[in-house]
Amino acid sequence: MIETMTALAAPRPALATSAIRHDWTVAEIQAIHDLPLLDLVYRAAEVHRAHNDPADIQRAALLSIKTGGCPEDCAYCPQSAHHKEAGVPRERLMPVDAVLKEAAAAKASGAHRFCMGAAWRQPKDGPEFDAVLAMVRGVRNLGMEACVTLGMLNPSQATRLAEAGLTSYNHNLDTGPDFYGDIISTRTYADRLNTLQNVRDAGIGLCCGGIVGMGEAVTDRAAMLQVLANHAPHPESVPINALVAVAGTPLEERPPVDPLDLVRMCATARIVMPRARVRLSAGRKDLTREAQILCFLAGANSIFYGERLLTTANNETDADAELLRDIGITVPGLTLAAAE
Repeated sequence: MIETMTALAAPRPALATSAIRHDWTVAEIQAIHDLPLLDLVYRAAEVHRAHNDPADIQRAALLSIKTGGCPEDCAYCPQSAHHKEAGVPRERLMPVDAVLKEAAAAKASGAHRFCMGAAWRQPKDGPEFDAVLAMVRGVRNLGMEACVTLGMLNPSQATRLAEAGLTSYNHNLDTGPDFYGDIISTRTYADRLNTLQNVRDAGIGLCCGGIVGMGEAVTDRAAMLQVLANHAPHPESVPINALVAVAGTPLEERPPVDPLDLVRMCATARIVMPRARVRLSAGRKDLTREAQILCFLAGANSIFYGERLLTTANNETDADAELLRDIGITVPGLTLAAAE
């Protein structure tokens, strides 16, 4: 009992609920991450409520508009051409009309943001990129936020996406810089950071986060958050993904992620990036209702909404609607995310 009381009385990292910082160290972030869980969640909830409406949980739909055959070798991804055993067929880019039909259905189901993913290393200028621009314009004309993930972008491509009205570009760091080479060899960390800069220079919002459960250390998780939190401004959206260990990928034998690890990551991301959308993303299907609620309490304020992510299953739409209703959340109309 004395040891327990001493631990509870130990000094905690100082946290200001109103400060927006861009000078975090990895050690500071890891100290926050490693707080006693109830203390961490309480502090994250304080920061969340100081900067956000806790009743505003955005729903985002996700559609794979071009699936499989990606030349990258990301160890977690069944769409990689290097992981043929995963059995994901290579499919061509979907027609614009078919994508907009899916977007309209997502809006009718209550989604506010429509995200489109193409399994490319980098899009090529030409008819397919022009089609993506038409998709973006069509989604925006529906009154929804539009997000795409297409791989690396050059400045000209980022500018054209901005002109089409793109709300946000997703380009995850996946993990910290020291562990990155254990997961991906075909694209460098600097490549990813360069695309983020091109997107930001074009005036598009950033959607950038990572994956928990690939074999990384807690220090690697803190290092990833440090890279994001020291961007000025912070990314508007920070997806927190749990690894979905897909058969046929190099990470297929990885054990399931402890749900409390996701809670810790959501809480830590909320504290160091107070106004970002913290998106509870891949792997949510394996969480109980109670674990999801704890993530919301810790500052997660967005979910992917719909029964399919790019190539893996997601929670059923009706179950998500019921969960939000049961915790008293009324999802408002379109809310454009703004980190700072």
